[in-house]
Amino acid sequence: MNKKADTENKIKNMRIAGGIISDFFDEVSSMIKPGVTTKEIDSFAHKFIVERGAKPSFLHYSGFPASICTSVDDVIVHGIPKNIQLKSGQVLGIDVGACYNGYHVDAARTYLVGNVAPDVQKLVEVTRECFFEAIKGLKNGSRVGDIGSRVQRHAEKFGYGVVRELVGHGVGNQLHEQPNIPNYGIEGLGPKLVTGQTIAIEPMINLGTPEVVFRGMWDCRTADGKPSSHYENTVVILDDGVEILTEKMEGIDVER
Repeated sequence: MNKKADTENKIKNMRIAGGIISDFFDEVSSMIKPGVTTKEIDSFAHKFIVERGAKPSFLHYSGFPASICTSVDDVIVHGIPKNIQLKSGQVLGIDVGACYNGYHVDAARTYLVGNVAPDVQKLVEVTRECFFEAIKGLKNGSRVGDIGSRVQRHAEKFGYGVVRELVGHGVGNQLHEQPNIPNYGIEGLGPKLVTGQTIAIEPMINLGTPEVVFRGMWDCRTADGKPSSHYENTVVILDDGVEILTEKMEGIDVER
């Protein structure tokens, strides 16, 4: 298989994996309410992905014990699902990957649990906006720094902290590939992006300080205990823009 055919095959399979993840987010949203446990959500995710012919990318990855990451309140990423009930007022980040025919996609959403304080609702909304700011004008020949600078500019406009210790990444044959995609940076700098390249862009934005603390191998929290929000999609770079593989495109205006 030549390079062009190999790229087309990769994108075809990643579209299928991305569709599974997009459908999962649609379905799981109705589960997220006070009283449900993150372990129950993980069980639903595992069954959902496997029944559609894919594999959960996270399960046993570097020893991770679950099919999804469930990060509550001040947990930024990599929260392990537990038999602890969610409470009204919390936020829940769900990070999930699927592997189809050997190709991975990676995506995340942050959900509101019950009645959430307005300032935290705003954080979740702005984090999503950061992703869409990041892909404006993104295309063949763009630089990695273009992504980070746009995320950083939008988040800091609201006084939020931009996490630096954790980054987005390339994704495809492996769950994590080069290049790293920071959520901060300088426009015009960094590795060049090319047509057919697939990357995961994932703003991780804190209500307060950007500083983080690590507790054990997985648990990563905000240093001040304030909530964090996470929004991620896998995209493919095109000649004149991007295609989002893990979110339905209807009604989404992708500026090019």
